[in-house]
Amino acid sequence: MPDSVSRQGLEDSRLVRAIRESGRVGVLTGAGISAESGIPTFRGAEGLWKKFRPEELANFDAFMANPELVWAWYRFRRDIVRKAEPNPGHRALAAWETRVGEFTLITQNVDGLHARAGSKHLVELHGNLERDRCLDCGRTCTGARAEEGDPIPVCSCGGRMRPDVVWFGEYLPEDALIQADRAAAGCDLFLAVGTSAVVHPAASLPRLAKRRGAMLIEINPEPTPVSAYADFTLYGPAGQLLPELLRILDA
Repeated sequence: MPDSVSRQGLEDSRLVRAIRESGRVGVLTGAGISAESGIPTFRGAEGLWKKFRPEELANFDAFMANPELVWAWYRFRRDIVRKAEPNPGHRALAAWETRVGEFTLITQNVDGLHARAGSKHLVELHGNLERDRCLDCGRTCTGARAEEGDPIPVCSCGGRMRPDVVWFGEYLPEDALIQADRAAAGCDLFLAVGTSAVVHPAASLPRLAKRRGAMLIEINPEPTPVSAYADFTLYGPAGQLLPELLRILDA
């Protein structure tokens, strides 16, 4: 049976031993860790954007029908992200990476906060809000410029750019999926942090790690589908719990 523990249960000997002895670590993060930096969840837009469902804006058909509207929404989201800062949870994961032989951080977030915190071996399953991708040549870049009088950024090839994120109805990048599956299947410790574990295929990664013999630790303020089969579920904010796990590692 999994052990559901509070922050006071961090001294459990099995948990401590797993953290200190694990040399191959995989981590999956979701919107919860970034919410602690003040970034609203995908459905948490305010003001003008309340009248739109995310599905109405984050899809290819919407972009082709009204690219100005879609780009306005993504500029709104970029502005929120640029004002945010990595929190102690982001920074603890970046520090953890420097202390073990193999460490792969898989994120469903597109805000780039893990990279800004210093994480290097990073798999962004859903893309990155700061990157653009050309509809014509497929080139990706940051900071593409819009031509005068046209709010849509343009590639050097002349093609229009779109945000380099995964929209509804699109497949995840194949190389990112391969890296994520390999990390989950090959680790001896796997952390599921701040994810609802309902969006596939990312939701299958904790179960894959568990099936391949990894110790599975979940960090979330409330139960999720992962809680039923995690070895340990730590209820609380990632920004508090991850630094405590790092202190265990360093002790």
